Amino acid sequence: MPGSLRREPLLRVLDAPTAGLDARADEWLFEQYAGMGRLRGGVTVLVTHRLTTAQVADLIVALERGRVAEAGTHDALSRSGGLYAELFRLQARYFV
Repeated sequence: MPGSLRREPLLRVLDAPTAGLDARADEWLFEQYAGMGRLRGGVTVLVTHRLTTAQVADLIVALERGRVAEAGTHDALSRSGGLYAELFRLQARYFV
């Protein structure tokens, strides 16, 4: 039925789309994609090395040597003291 087809994608996968952008452009692009996914019932998978970007995600999956090391929210992973917390602290120290 023509009226029942989705007009927007259900899944968006973005692999380091902001790697060459400055912080303002990074934030703008992330908000555009994350907002569209949430508002229209879709899912956005964002691969990033900028953990300050990752901290607002609904779910963070930290990989180590190609395997899932841990998964959770920013708050939960920060409290756990694991890989994500260590890497976040390393990156954050340059912005404090």
